[in-house]
Amino acid sequence: MKKKIRCPYFELNDKERAYHDKEWGTPCRNDRKLFEYLMYEVLQCGLSWNTVLLKREAFRVAFERFDFEKIARYGEGDIARVLAVPGMIRSRRKVEAIIHDTKCFIELRRECGTFSKWLWAFTNGKTLHNPDNAKSDMWTAPTRTELSDRIAAELKARGFKFLGTVTIYAFMQSVGLVNDHARFCFRYKELTQTRCTKRE
Repeated sequence: MKKKIRCPYFELNDKERAYHDKEWGTPCRNDRKLFEYLMYEVLQCGLSWNTVLLKREAFRVAFERFDFEKIARYGEGDIARVLAVPGMIRSRRKVEAIIHDTKCFIELRRECGTFSKWLWAFTNGKTLHNPDNAKSDMWTAPTRTELSDRIAAELKARGFKFLGTVTIYAFMQSVGLVNDHARFCFRYKELTQTRCTKRE
């Protein structure tokens, strides 16, 4: 069987390879999954993405599969329970930020209908493909763009915490607003030449 050639920054372990092959860069339009991936960025602050992947099941247990309606009602007892989940990051500030951001997320949905509708309006519903990637096999994705600046600024204006332009760009990559797979990666071709959807 021919070996798949993937982006080199996802070759650390099997979890990273599986995430790269099945999720990263594939468009997501489901509000609950978008919320989950947005909150991963809050949890990741100061940590590697590999740490997030290794702890992902713990996060899902702690936050009840990222049911934002439930999280919005969390109180002191829930914070203590979340922090006690085996494998959970012991950061009260991050847990409190997620509860706060959940309320902002629900308010944004109330105003716009869905978070997905609000988010994908920034790209007219289409995945962006950086033209510089198509020019070079030595592709290094940016850490922020003018668009991530805009989205981060709008979220900040709406009260969201722990979500700056760098974390928002990582979120954009993860949910397919932008396809930053290297040109030589097998997923680059799949995402530019076929309709790929996920977590719908």
